[in-house]
Amino acid sequence: METVPECPECGGSGWKRMDQAGQRGVARCPCRERSRLQQLIEAARIPPRYQECRFESFLPHRKHPTLGKAKMMASRFVEDYPLVDCGLLILGDCGVGKTHLAVSIIRALMLRYGTWCVFYDFRELLKQIQSSFNPVAGNTEWQILEPVLQCDVLLLDDLGAERPTDWVRDTFAYIINHRYNQKRTTLITSNFKDRESNIRKLHDGSVVAGQETLAERIGERLRSRLYEMCKVIRISANDFRIEIKQAQYK
Repeated sequence: METVPECPECGGSGWKRMDQAGQRGVARCPCRERSRLQQLIEAARIPPRYQECRFESFLPHRKHPTLGKAKMMASRFVEDYPLVDCGLLILGDCGVGKTHLAVSIIRALMLRYGTWCVFYDFRELLKQIQSSFNPVAGNTEWQILEPVLQCDVLLLDDLGAERPTDWVRDTFAYIINHRYNQKRTTLITSNFKDRESNIRKLHDGSVVAGQETLAERIGERLRSRLYEMCKVIRISANDFRIEIKQAQYK
């Protein structure tokens, strides 16, 4: 196992000598704060693909009104924290930057305030909870749920990606209601449109069913709860993966 080199200022003790105006003493070494911050970031479970997400790199070369507004609202959220009375629900199609923006928020919260943040892909969280029912897995349901329920800020990415079975709805409702009752902040991203109905009327008078709505995916009661505990950010820009990334591959 690779050993971590000792801090040259404190020799690994966490305290460094101070000698000011003839007065000697000790003070907490900055390396302790750096170590604590690193542990906080590692515990946040941010996937490798998103670990470099920052506000500064939030699609600076793309021009769309909703991108600028979304970034402004997210930055204001960080500035106002912890004096915020709600979380954020970030909605938009695939590839518009929802996860990048949400990760930028929790990274800024950890760096600026030392906030305990946890990232979970919604599908992955459900699978881990389901696997906890298997004694071979070695994890209990509470071991998985404790940081989800207790962390200061929870980021649930890609809400609605899992098919809305009764178990999925009940599990999500338990998490959301617990955090709501404890006044803990929740950030959520979702690809699903937020409208009352997915029925579209065509020019010839016929109607067709479009993509499932957020309400249809998670249930009207949970949608209402999300609106009570989150401010909505809507992004309607083009897919970044198609607009920018594919152009880079040519």
